[in-house]
Amino acid sequence: MMSHQQLLLAIDDLNRELAPLRFAEPVSHVYNPLVYARSGYEAYLNLAGNGPKRAFFLGMNPGPWGMAQTGVPFGEPRIVREWLGIEAEIGKPDPEHPKRPILGFDCPRAEVSGSRVWGAIRTHFETPERFFERYFLANYCPLIFMEASARNRTPDKLPAKERQALFAACDRYLLRTVEILRPEWVIGIGTFAEQRARLVLAGTGVRIGRILHPSPANPATNQGWAKVVARELTELGLCPL
Repeated sequence: MMSHQQLLLAIDDLNRELAPLRFAEPVSHVYNPLVYARSGYEAYLNLAGNGPKRAFFLGMNPGPWGMAQTGVPFGEPRIVREWLGIEAEIGKPDPEHPKRPILGFDCPRAEVSGSRVWGAIRTHFETPERFFERYFLANYCPLIFMEASARNRTPDKLPAKERQALFAACDRYLLRTVEILRPEWVIGIGTFAEQRARLVLAGTGVRIGRILHPSPANPATNQGWAKVVARELTELGLCPL
């Protein structure tokens, strides 16, 4: 069985574990793009999901204008369509937050984090195929949590009881993904992803690192995120990619 087919089976199992989970206020809406935007993620795996890989870049969870719209990790619509060559019919979450509509590839908004991540990859590798020959990018948690105001709530800010069940399912999915793709490295995009990788993959022999998260909420990212990450990867011994 091909790696991307194994990854799809792992997603099915993850979704079955996530489906019964419930989250209390202030969370009012939970989106799972691996369900309503599955066609986009399947197209991504067909392109990206054949192993083994040198490194697996691990994000935290989707953003509202990136993976939430396209099903592709960090995948704001323009760069997914124009550079990755992916366009798919995207469904709707139920219920849908009125301030966070899913417009799929018609979404006019750009997600800064996604633009930075895929923009840097495009500059360095020129073609998606060259990147995916040795590298993979995905999120630890596929769920998006929103408050009634439409403010995002990241998984680490959930109550401990809710985190326990959620993280248990996501930990199993992370370990299974690593077993399928057999990367030498897992690189956390931000501290949270690095910490989960270190915990889940302890004793596996996989090397763990971290790069700066591209969120504009972090002032350090606004001083040349790609240059900072290039330095961090050099320090890890992963440059040149």
